[in-house]
Amino acid sequence: MHRVLVDQGSSADVMFLTTFNQLQLSTNQLRPYTGCLHGFARDQVEVREHIELRTTFTDGTTLRTTNIRYLVVNAPSAYNILLGRSALNRIGAIASTRHMKMKLPSLEGAVITIKSDQKEAKKCYENNLKTKRGAFVVTTRPPREDGVTRVEIARENRPEPAKDVVEREIGGKTFKLGRSLTQESQDQVAEVIARHLDPIAWSASNMPGIDPDFLCHRLTMDPHVRPVLQRRQKFNEERRRFIREETKKLLKANYIREIQYPEWLANVVLVKKASRKWRMCVDFTNLNKACPKDSYPLASIDALVDSASGCRLLNSLDAFSCYNQIMMHPRDECKTTFMTKLSCYCYKVMPFVLEYMALNESGVNCLKGFSQSF
Repeated sequence: MHRVLVDQGSSADVMFLTTFNQLQLSTNQLRPYTGCLHGFARDQVEVREHIELRTTFTDGTTLRTTNIRYLVVNAPSAYNILLGRSALNRIGAIASTRHMKMKLPSLEGAVITIKSDQKEAKKCYENNLKTKRGAFVVTTRPPREDGVTRVEIARENRPEPAKDVVEREIGGKTFKLGRSLTQESQDQVAEVIARHLDPIAWSASNMPGIDPDFLCHRLTMDPHVRPVLQRRQKFNEERRRFIREETKKLLKANYIREIQYPEWLANVVLVKKASRKWRMCVDFTNLNKACPKDSYPLASIDALVDSASGCRLLNSLDAFSCYNQIMMHPRDECKTTFMTKLSCYCYKVMPFVLEYMALNESGVNCLKGFSQSF
């Protein structure tokens, strides 16, 4: 098979419809697929079905055969097949655009090196650009007063995600569902939410927190760093009122407590959110500098996209308050002290902008398992 594009940025393996017809494969091998492919420019491509084929990779001397699921796509392309991360991860392949080669291990332990044809690759690239240029529409607008003809170049209209939502009461609470969903899909989503209302917190009092013996937030401090007492920052009346209200909420939720004679002291910082409302944070810059960085390997965006590949629905449940369930270690509470006009308070739970966390063995396993679930 010639003209195969190895795309490490694609989350799907694609076979174009023209290639499927040229291979004279039976349509009985096709399986239904519900969904569309979306490019980085938000363009949508129709997916017919998917087919699973035994694919052989060889350099002429050594070969390896594996099953790969291809999405059959009806779209113009200069390539026959597109291999994405799914196939590359399955065969353990490493591609190098600099050397125009791809290497993968055989089942016997040998290394298979597949070389690319530079002339063919350049030709496919140029043909693919010509195909993309056809996505523009040129329209002639009425001439100006001076007689000059104006030409407007614009992209074809592409479907945009629906922004309208419909409110629905489930279990005595109001949820927002996409209006573009069918009534059957809305009923299915409502049924799932109704079965799992317990994990959803509607207020701070609904989050009792995690047992500190199982998991807690502990700071690993540099013993040679001296505590820092920041100079008090002044705010206008509007911001002082907001800080006072937010402090009352934290006290009512039992997230903070009043403290006297702190060694570390930080200022409150107000940040504008996208909704034009204020968010109260604490300037822990000095405290973070005193803690060595623990570079925990979080899941990359490619892994998150791959794990969501093939899903039909997307929910936007807000889980931003989950960090408030983790208790601070008692000896480190005083290091999270911040000042207001009335008094000084320290956090009893994990604050928003603390970066470094030391967990016991059970907590580490729990955090890793949580990352793998996404």
